[in-house]
Amino acid sequence: MNKECRQYKITGKVQGVFYRRATQQQALALGLTGRVFNLKDGSVEVTACGEVENLNQLEEWLWEGSPRAKVENVESWNIPFKPFSDFLIS
Repeated sequence: MNKECRQYKITGKVQGVFYRRATQQQALALGLTGRVFNLKDGSVEVTACGEVENLNQLEEWLWEGSPRAKVENVESWNIPFKPFSDFLIS
């Protein structure tokens, strides 16, 4: 198993459009742990940990997001592995 953690910053119309809830559902469906939260600048930050293939699938999905979202950009970078027990909205 090749597990890692990635952090993502998503910009565009991603607040107030159920982006965090949809991200949580997608991450849980992929067996990922981590968290998602709104940033003060109007963007959303995601920390996700799990299998590399599943992280890649999540990253593709982050570009689409929830139906009402209009994603402009997704930045991602690897971070040190952190064990999360679930995927939380904070």
